[in-house]
Amino acid sequence: MLSATLYRKYRPNNWSEVVGQEAVVEGLSASLKLGRISHAYLFSGSRGTGKTSVARIFARELGVGLHDTYEIDAASNTGVDDVRALNESVRVLPFESKYKVYIIDEVHMLSKSAFNALLKTLEEPPAHVVFILATTEAAKLPETVVSRCQIFEFRKPSLPIIAKLIAEVAKKEGFALEPSSAELVALLSDGSFRDAYGILQKVITTSSDKKVSADEVERIAGAPRGAIIDKFIVGLDEFNANKALEAVAEAGKNNVDMKAFLKLALRKIRFVLLLKYAKDLKERIANEVPKQELELLQKLAAKTDSGISSATVLELLNAYDHLGFSSIPELPIELAVLKITDNQRLATNNKN
Repeated sequence: MLSATLYRKYRPNNWSEVVGQEAVVEGLSASLKLGRISHAYLFSGSRGTGKTSVARIFARELGVGLHDTYEIDAASNTGVDDVRALNESVRVLPFESKYKVYIIDEVHMLSKSAFNALLKTLEEPPAHVVFILATTEAAKLPETVVSRCQIFEFRKPSLPIIAKLIAEVAKKEGFALEPSSAELVALLSDGSFRDAYGILQKVITTSSDKKVSADEVERIAGAPRGAIIDKFIVGLDEFNANKALEAVAEAGKNNVDMKAFLKLALRKIRFVLLLKYAKDLKERIANEVPKQELELLQKLAAKTDSGISSATVLELLNAYDHLGFSSIPELPIELAVLKITDNQRLATNNKN
């Protein structure tokens, strides 16, 4: 029985524990050492990349105690009255520290009038106040607010970084993840540490033993079985719409998350193209996939007449972008399959 959610339990507490955000850590650490503290920071990046965790660490490194650190969820405090109350509170001196730090999460959720009220404080902040604004959608912020902040971009961590972290956490919890299992968790997390921890927690709390296989991750996380993905890819390779559509239908029947389905398919298709056009990467790819899977990928890469191409990838990426807007989850993928195979049919007819 896990004593706490893994994300909270293993949240980084100091700079050395922050992974995947080296540029951010270096910049913030340097400003602390030089004593060049800005009155406002903007942490921008996709969800689960560590923005709030880094904000808390920065506050601690600044010497700010818990009583002088305030976390505000802008999604729940969107109005101008909320910001006016904030503006009044910042005038009060810190209880026990040199600074008061206000961490405003999802700041893009503030209303227009709330932003206008906040802007006044950002323009002339008290000397003892530091704002850290965090957002997943920086494009929604008024330029007048952005221009008054020191900006730090949080990048999505790479798949190997998340896979390594997940394997280490699983080991600390007494579980052993096969390399392919950790990679699958990382892939399904879509660059979010929080999602990766959530998937891992679900897997290890339901695992029958202490060794977690890729099959267990597929079953528990709702990911498609490798055989279904292979059938889909082979169908595209052969310009066989029926085979590819059967794979999509089978995934839908098994309540597979279509985003996970397409992520895994795109990953394998990418490997096929890399093996075809960048043969020097074979060793690296071999370290990321099981031997049996590598054999299939190499076989597909060796073919001269194949439906797997850069155009195929573009169609599938377009389908991925539309998955969230379709009431029928399989539909964008099915349309992509038909377009890929129809294009080949038209090309063949033109040749004849």
